[in-house]
Amino acid sequence: MEFSFFMHMERFDEGQSQKRLYEEYVELCEMADNGGFKTIWTGEHHGMNFTIAPNPFITLADLARRTKNVKLGTATIVAPFWHPIKLAEEAAMTDIISDGRLQLGIARGAYSFEYDRLADGIDAFSAGGAMREIVPAIKALWRGDYEGKGGHWSFPKTTSSPKPYQDPHPPIWIAARHQDSHNFALEHGCNVQVTPLWLGDDEVISLMERFNNACASYKETPRPKIMVLRHTFVGETEEEIVQAAKDISRFYCYFGAWYKNERPIEQGLIKKLSEEEMMEIEMYSPENMRKNSIIGTSENVIERIKLCEELGYDEYSFWADNSMSFENKKKSLQLFIDKVIPAFT
Repeated sequence: MEFSFFMHMERFDEGQSQKRLYEEYVELCEMADNGGFKTIWTGEHHGMNFTIAPNPFITLADLARRTKNVKLGTATIVAPFWHPIKLAEEAAMTDIISDGRLQLGIARGAYSFEYDRLADGIDAFSAGGAMREIVPAIKALWRGDYEGKGGHWSFPKTTSSPKPYQDPHPPIWIAARHQDSHNFALEHGCNVQVTPLWLGDDEVISLMERFNNACASYKETPRPKIMVLRHTFVGETEEEIVQAAKDISRFYCYFGAWYKNERPIEQGLIKKLSEEEMMEIEMYSPENMRKNSIIGTSENVIERIKLCEELGYDEYSFWADNSMSFENKKKSLQLFIDKVIPAFT
């Protein structure tokens, strides 16, 4: 099983310098590159300081010059926000800049806040159609001389300029939860990304069952890869572990607030949640986060990740968005590199 690193710039208040956040982000990515991780993933979000990632291709092109070993992936491009020609060309250009290290993850998106601003009338219920249309379209554009005749996009005969460095194209990954998304990935020869979010091992097992169901339905298709993304923290003391659970709890409380899209937003920052408000959200409680996320000593973390390996996951992705200090993120990542990865090699 391979290990990858997933992170955004995350900003919770106006006192945090966006420039400094990017410098910290790069430092952690460089650690991951030197520490044995196989891929660095970053996502796409807009208007949300909670996850600053307006164009992952820009970030990955910068990381291509700062790293040597890792593949560089989008987790994920939000399909309704892209025209197929722009997506095909920007992905191909990033693949060339990175000497063929691009991994292209695509999803339908999640936040109504973003749909309201960028999706031109598409909502969460119809966004899946955009994803299902854009994947075959970009493959055809990379082959060349493709005329788009779809429900979301139509355009005259076009060839992606440039074409990707990788032949025939970078691996495509589909973010999947529902069975239909797993089936779509198999049908189109794509890899699969899954996350239990705030849920625990039962959801990890269920997601693998859906993937295996899709593989059984498409027996003639070679089995693709499947990655599981989980919030992860490695600590040395009980105090560090307790604090990490609180930090991940806080992350999910804000995640839920952005997802509901009901609180006031000023300057890209959502109205702060009080401690009392966060304590009322039981499913995101520190106790549940400690139980469901991968939090603990290196021994605890190794044992929890072994389940993912036994289930058949090809890749475990260390999710580092969690509201904790940069120093704690850095220490946790170094412990993961020093003590966890070697247990799987």
